[in-house]
Amino acid sequence: MTLEFIIALLFIIIILVIIIQHVKVIPEYKRLVVFRLGKLMGVRGPGLVFLVPIIDRGIEVDLREFVLDIPPQTCITKDNAPVDVDLLVYMKIFDPNLAVTAVQNYVTAATGIAVTTLRAIVGDMPLDDVLAKREYINSTLRAKLDEVTDRWGIKVTSVEIKEIKPPRDVQEAMIKQMAAERTKRAMILEAEGKKTAAILEAEGQREAMIKKGEGEMQYEVLVAEGKKRALELIQEAAMKLGPNALLLQYMETLKSIAQSPATKIVIPLELLGAFSKILGGEKEEKKFY
Repeated sequence: MTLEFIIALLFIIIILVIIIQHVKVIPEYKRLVVFRLGKLMGVRGPGLVFLVPIIDRGIEVDLREFVLDIPPQTCITKDNAPVDVDLLVYMKIFDPNLAVTAVQNYVTAATGIAVTTLRAIVGDMPLDDVLAKREYINSTLRAKLDEVTDRWGIKVTSVEIKEIKPPRDVQEAMIKQMAAERTKRAMILEAEGKKTAAILEAEGQREAMIKKGEGEMQYEVLVAEGKKRALELIQEAAMKLGPNALLLQYMETLKSIAQSPATKIVIPLELLGAFSKILGGEKEEKKFY
């Protein structure tokens, strides 16, 4: 009885272990490709999946996007220059059935096709284009890889070149070329700066001379207008004054001149005329009386 109980207990435990192993919990980002006696039954998941013990077998496939870090590959350019290219390839499985049944190991296959396609693309380009046209290499490589991996149920989402290393002598030549280009640009910028400064200085001097001429012209105009206005005021005042007032003004002026150490006195003709008129007027008054 004891032996039979132990055997029955072991049998139950084995059955439970088998059942537990054939009960799968598939997360949202995975799928389970089920084979029954070697025949493809389809894709299961996500969620709880039951497999028939012994006759069913399931292969999990991750649907998340993954990246292949391709190690640096030595490629020969069209002008026979070796370059080391470091590459990243981003992929995503869109058909789990094809990823399992159409290719034995999609990671190895994708890596191999990426390396061979990269060497073919670089081999058709000269070194200068390889160094300058990374985007072209990325887009061309992605398109070619996508054509191949599509039959495996894999989509190439992106291809990125991390680094391109030319030979050491080419790097030294590039450094010298960059230094020469920078020196050239600096000299051109300096010459353009001097040219611009000279032009601005000439324009500034021209504008200053124009402003100065305009100011002098305005000053002369204002002085002339002031003299004109002064003469007009003098004329208006003289017209208002009578002959006797003018005579008194002349007398005051002669008085000021007489006080100076000068030996000559200038008597204006107007003053003599005024005297004669006054004297003539007095004689007429005496005759009248």
